[in-house]
Amino acid sequence: MILREVPGISPSMKDVLENSAQRGTYRKKLICIGTSTGGPRALQVVLSSLPSSIKAPILIVQHMPPVFTKSLANRLNTICQIKVKEAEEGEILENGIAYIAPGDFHFLIEEKKNTMMVKLSKSQTVNGHRPSVDVLFQSVSKLKGIDIIAVIMTGMGTDGSKGLKDLSKTGRLKAIAESEESCIVYGMPKAAVATNYVNEVASLEQIALVIMNYMSLKG
Repeated sequence: MILREVPGISPSMKDVLENSAQRGTYRKKLICIGTSTGGPRALQVVLSSLPSSIKAPILIVQHMPPVFTKSLANRLNTICQIKVKEAEEGEILENGIAYIAPGDFHFLIEEKKNTMMVKLSKSQTVNGHRPSVDVLFQSVSKLKGIDIIAVIMTGMGTDGSKGLKDLSKTGRLKAIAESEESCIVYGMPKAAVATNYVNEVASLEQIALVIMNYMSLKG
């Protein structure tokens, strides 16, 4: 797989994102984001740049204790065009909504009658994490006929890198890693890049644009 560095973005990024959203989505898409140390700020930058018209649900694992994830979701919801909320057991995924895994629960997705539903689990921690990015990615890899955009941002450790391998087997993965220059901790993105399953490395300010470019692909 060829790894590509994303060039600089013009000041009109917001306009580019809106225009990209209007091109249409040709297959169902799902955006999955994993982050840890430095993640709340990184999520604010990325999510606040996504248009409300985005034709995909956004699934987020942020390593954070219980209660704090709900506060994070509520705060992001006040500053983003998209809706941001803490994920709830059994709810059906909708386009234009970002779902943050609640602290101390693994975040999984189940497919039932052509819908995607949230499944929360208290199963054992994975590499010391619950929620775990690997668990989310592995769950999503089992979905049928969905194009997946996976993003690994700032964080300590390697969470998400094993899950990328599972996602790559679907043949429907586009993976993005945050660049070292913009990371608070270049652990998780570095481990992701080392898997050779990452398509593009982008600075924090560029990630939303890369996501929207992938959203416009026919697949």
